[in-house]
Order: sequence, then C-alpha cells, then structure tokens
Amino acid sequence: MFSLKTLSHRMPSALSLALVSVVGIGLSACSEEKAEVKEVIRPVKVVEIARAGDTRKLDYSGSVKARTEMNLGFRVAGKITERLVDIGDRVTSGDTLARIDATDYQLAVKTAEANLAAAERGVETADLANKRAEQLFDKSVAPKSQLEQAALSHDQAISQRDAALSALDQAKNQVSYTELKAGQNGIVTAINADIGQVIGSGTPVVTVAVDGEKEVQIAVPENDIAEFKPGKTVKASFWADDKLVLDGKVREVSGSADQQSRTFAVRVSLPNDPRVLLGMTATIEADISNGNSYVSIPLSALAEKDGMKMVWTVDRDTATVHGRDIKVADFTGDGVHVTEGLDTGDLVVAAGTQFMSENLKVKVPDQQSALAATDQAVR
Repeated sequence: MFSLKTLSHRMPSALSLALVSVVGIGLSACSEEKAEVKEVIRPVKVVEIARAGDTRKLDYSGSVKARTEMNLGFRVAGKITERLVDIGDRVTSGDTLARIDATDYQLAVKTAEANLAAAERGVETADLANKRAEQLFDKSVAPKSQLEQAALSHDQAISQRDAALSALDQAKNQVSYTELKAGQNGIVTAINADIGQVIGSGTPVVTVAVDGEKEVQIAVPENDIAEFKPGKTVKASFWADDKLVLDGKVREVSGSADQQSRTFAVRVSLPNDPRVLLGMTATIEADISNGNSYVSIPLSALAEKDGMKMVWTVDRDTATVHGRDIKVADFTGDGVHVTEGLDTGDLVVAAGTQFMSENLKVKVPDQQSALAATDQAVR
C-alpha cells in the first residue's frame, strides 16, 4: 500500500501525463482535419466560341397555299337550295357548285318574253301603217308630215322590240346566275354558306384553290423585311417530309405591316412538285449578309453582375474561371447573340454559373465533348 505522502508526490505527475495526452490527441485530430482538407475542383460544362460567319440565316414558318384562291359567290340574290360540293372535292371548269331558288327569275323570263311578243306585234303594226302612209303620199292623198310620222312610229316600235329582246336576254342570264359554277380547275378549300341561307349578290359561298403554282406565305417582322426582295432565292423545307427541300423565290412583299401583328406578309413561289400539298407546314430559310459578327451562347451561360451582362470564361492554362463583361445583341430561341466580349476559341461556362467565383478551379471536359458555339440565325 502507498502512503499518503507517496500519493501526493505522484499525483502531479499523473495530471501532467493526462494533460499531455489530451493535448496530443487534440493536435493529432487537427492535423488529421488539415490533412483531409483538399482543394475543390468543380467540373463544368463549357462551350467553345467558334469564328463568326459572314452570313446568317433567317427562317420563318408558313403554310402552303395556292397562288390563286377564288371566293365564288352568286351574281344574284336568293335562297340557297342546293350545295353540290364539300371541302376537299376537286372541281373542273363549268362544274355546278350550288344553286339558289330560281322561281322569281324564271317568272321574269316569262314576263320578258311576253313583252318581246308585244313589241314584235307593235313593229308589225307600225310597219303596216308606214307602208300605208307611203302609198297615200305617192297618190298625193296624204301630206308628207303624215308619212314622216308613220316612219317615226315604225322606228320607235323597232327600238321597243330591241329593248324587249335585251330584257329577255338579261332575264335569261339572271336564271343562269342561279347556278354557281367553277371558273377553273381546282380544289374546294372552304364552304362559307349552306342550304337554306338567304344571301346577297356577291356573298362568298365556296372557296376554290386553283390548280397550278403553289406558294408559301410567311410573316416577317419589320427588322428583317428589308432582306426580302422580289426575286430573292430562298430554301423551302417541309415538316411532313424532312427530305423535301425546294428552291423558292420571293414573289410578293406586302407594302404595309399588319395592324395587329406588325409583320409583313411575304409570298414565296414554289416549283411544281406533286409532293407539296395545300396546307402543309413549310419553313422558309434565307441567307443574308451578317453585317454584325454575332456569336451565340446558351441562355444558361449568361450571368449578371452589378446590372451588367457577363459570362464566366475558363483559362485553359490554369483551369480557373474569370468573369467577363459582354454586349448582348438579342435573345433567340437558340440562345443569346453576343456582339462584344468574346473571341474565337474562348471557353465559356455553359451551366452552373451561380456556383462560379473568380479564380475558381474547374475541371474542363475533353476537347471532343466540348460544345462549339457558332453564329446562329436570328429567329
């Protein structure tokens, strides 16, 4: 057994040993934490800026239409009694498309025929009177004034007969107008009035797209309309057949903008091709000179600092990112057009810009997997 004195002499040494052990453990833990702290290298997705081209592309969507569409209507008013065609029917010149009630017009023909018969009888009577006046004048029985009056009455009767004949022809024309006929070969694209409807003269009833040249109508905004001149060659592609690409020409450019959309209507003529059908969706693509050298970057690459547009570029040598101010031209469906701040070959962080900071170490993907940013067309 130890004495109290011996224990008292040994206690300081034990405490010292314990404290040294605790300090040693703490230092060991700190050294382990420091050993575990490593530099964070964040992998990033980048795009490489390619050389801006000398041209850019404009493309607009539209639909295929016939160059000539006829809105056909009756030349007389009446109630529609028959409609002989439907949408999609093919018609040839002279085909009857619809009819209106012709009863009143047929009665007008009978009235005109009766008036013509009466006028012919009047001519016969005036002719007899004229001949009688000539005989009496030759025998010096009747004065010359009576002869002249008979001749005038005869001429008046002839004029009345001619007027009655013209009225009969007009009445017959009115009857023929009760049938709506196709003027040219084509296909019915719309029905605007139906059986039982009372319509006025000239009211559109049937729309016929005339066979022949087809074209695409597109709407072009005012900032690009100067690039579309009549005769300009463009490319036409079709959603229904991606292998079908035709050369078209601008035929007509609207002289004023639409009041609502503020766009200009442009019609592009297409070559005759049986694969092109009315109503197909078409895309018109035009090459224009690139007056400003645009490069395009993804919208996700765009960042903002202190109200200024910027991107994060990657230094190839140090694998670090640096902020760079840019000048944005416009936004498109494909991304952002940039006019200043980026050079050919620059690597731009394409995603995760919110995690970037100046001089942050990053891991750049292989050159083969990097995306190339090229100058894209203004959409």
